[in-house]
Amino acid sequence: MSRGSRVFFSCCYWAFVVYVFVPLVLMVVMGFKDSKFIGFPIRSWTLEWYLGVFKDAEVLSVFGYSIAIAVLATLGSIVVGTWIALLLDGRRFLGRTVIFALAILPALVPGIISAIAFRIYARLLGIEPGMFAIIWAHAIHNVPFVVLIVMARLSTLARSQTEAARDLGADPLVTFLRITLPYLTPAILGASIFCLLLSFDDFVRSFFLGSYQPTLPVLIFAELRSGMSPEINAIATVALVLTAAMGIWAERITRRMNRSNEQ
Repeated sequence: MSRGSRVFFSCCYWAFVVYVFVPLVLMVVMGFKDSKFIGFPIRSWTLEWYLGVFKDAEVLSVFGYSIAIAVLATLGSIVVGTWIALLLDGRRFLGRTVIFALAILPALVPGIISAIAFRIYARLLGIEPGMFAIIWAHAIHNVPFVVLIVMARLSTLARSQTEAARDLGADPLVTFLRITLPYLTPAILGASIFCLLLSFDDFVRSFFLGSYQPTLPVLIFAELRSGMSPEINAIATVALVLTAAMGIWAERITRRMNRSNEQ
């Protein structure tokens, strides 16, 4: 690669970094502004808005509600997605392509269409808007990502390991628990964190299937209708820090597990 090409791609890379991170930095900084209005210059700084997030019972309740939904939806999607991945892995049977396509379909449907469909189907099934309806919709939407991540991990599993376990007398359940599941654990953990963040951040399905108790994205949307304020920036920054910390933690744990499996 020529020097000119390296300079060009380097400029493109740093332009992308600026495009992504500058708005985030501005969001964090505006949370320290000692004024109810967003904009420059910032004449004085305060921690009032950030401290208010942890003192506001409604905001803390919404955080807890959103985390509970994300955790339960993630558990459901992990169980279903892993089961589908194991069903499809290395097997050729009639209807396999159809099952795979149906498993991936929720990730391909536009969010607004998916939310409307879930709302209609929930009413048909008699499911009232609320926590269970949101968990149900989030779990179904997250299943395709679990299937793809777990199947990618399964494709690297040496068949000789499972065959050796069966030759030594292990039944399929013991083989899964002793060989397959430990090997899949990094992928399952990575898929769990990914689904957790997707669910925590999901606005459209939460808006259409929610009741009077809002999730965090719905609360932020409701607050935005009265205009931007440092309080909204503070709430969004706290959510950003939490999700970033979870992502970094998951990345470190996944790398450790991969190294231990390789050894």
